[in-house]
Amino acid sequence: MITSVPNLLTFSRILVIPGLVATFYFPGILSDWIALGLFCAAGITDFLDGYVARLWGEMSTLGRFLDPVADKLLIVAAIVMLIAFSRIDGLTILAAMIIICREIVVSGLREFLADLHVPVPVSRLAKWKTTLQIIAIGFLLSGTAGDTLMPAKEIGTICLWIAAALTLYTGYDYLRAGLSHIATDGEPDSAKGSSDNRKAVDQAEPHASN
Repeated sequence: MITSVPNLLTFSRILVIPGLVATFYFPGILSDWIALGLFCAAGITDFLDGYVARLWGEMSTLGRFLDPVADKLLIVAAIVMLIAFSRIDGLTILAAMIIICREIVVSGLREFLADLHVPVPVSRLAKWKTTLQIIAIGFLLSGTAGDTLMPAKEIGTICLWIAAALTLYTGYDYLRAGLSHIATDGEPDSAKGSSDNRKAVDQAEPHASN
C-alpha cells in the first residue's frame, strides 16, 4: 500500500533529494550543516522503513522495489553535486565514478536475475562498502563547516577510495555470480536442458517435410 508508513518513509528519502541539491547553491556554513542534516535524516529513514515494515508486517512489493531505488538516487545525486562543486576533485572523481557505475551495473544485473527468479543476496562486505560510502559522503557534504572541526574533506576522500575499492571487489562478485545465467542467454538450467533435449530429438527424427 502506497500510504503505509514504511513506504512513506522511503518516499521521504526521495523527497529529500531536491532540498539536498538546493543547499549547494546557498553560501555559508549553515547550508553545509543543512546538507549534512538532510543526508543523515535520509539515512535514518533508510533504517526505519525496513524496521517498521518488519515490525508491523507491512512488507510489500512496492517497498522492496522502492527502497533500493531511493538509496541509489540519494547516493548518486549527492556524488554528482559533490563533483559539480569540486568537493570531489582530481583523481578522486575516478573513485566516485566507480561507485556510480557499479550501482548501475548491479541494478541491471539484479533486474536480469530477478526475471529468472535467481536471488542476489547482499554480502557482508557489500554492507561495509555501503557504510563507508555513506560516511564518506557525509564528511564531504559537511564542506567548510566540517573542515572547521576536523580535516573532513581528507577523511571523506580516504573513505571514498576505500569504498571504491570494495565496490570493485563486491561488484565483481555479483557479476561472477550472474555470469553463468548470462552465458545461457537467461535460460534456467532446467530450461536449457529441455532445449538441448529438443534439439537432439529434432536431429534424430527428421521433419515430415524432409
